[in-house]
Amino acid sequence: MHTFAPARARRHTRFNIITSRRTEFVDITDRVESFVRECGVDTGLVNIQSLHTTTAIVLNEHEPLLLSDFSTLLGRVAPRAAWYRHDDFETRTVNMTPDERANGHAHCRALLLGPTASLNVAGGRLERGQWQRVFFVELDGPRSREVSIVAMG
Repeated sequence: MHTFAPARARRHTRFNIITSRRTEFVDITDRVESFVRECGVDTGLVNIQSLHTTTAIVLNEHEPLLLSDFSTLLGRVAPRAAWYRHDDFETRTVNMTPDERANGHAHCRALLLGPTASLNVAGGRLERGQWQRVFFVELDGPRSREVSIVAMG
């Protein structure tokens, strides 16, 4: 038996996240699952998108030591103290703001992780493996951030 969402069911939402550390993995799985239930989508997809260039959306295990390992790995791949052309404010002239940060490392880290994740929805629930969780990844915090979610089906 299939259930159908009412015509007025909301299929898009945005929500804010306030991060507290430079690099932070914020588990947003429960928010995503709750939204999927509210939408009434029985079979389809949900897409989670970060609205920032120095953040990411990833799926992985919520285990504290592993999350610490991820942060360490990102620090080795794109060290904060390395030199980035993006951080040379004397020569950079594009996309500058009055409160500009030296955050070339965060942009490089985000490039490796990606801004979105799409998950299947089946039987009105997110399809995910036993240990899979959805994380918003802050790479240039602390900051106030925004995530967009769309459910289709």
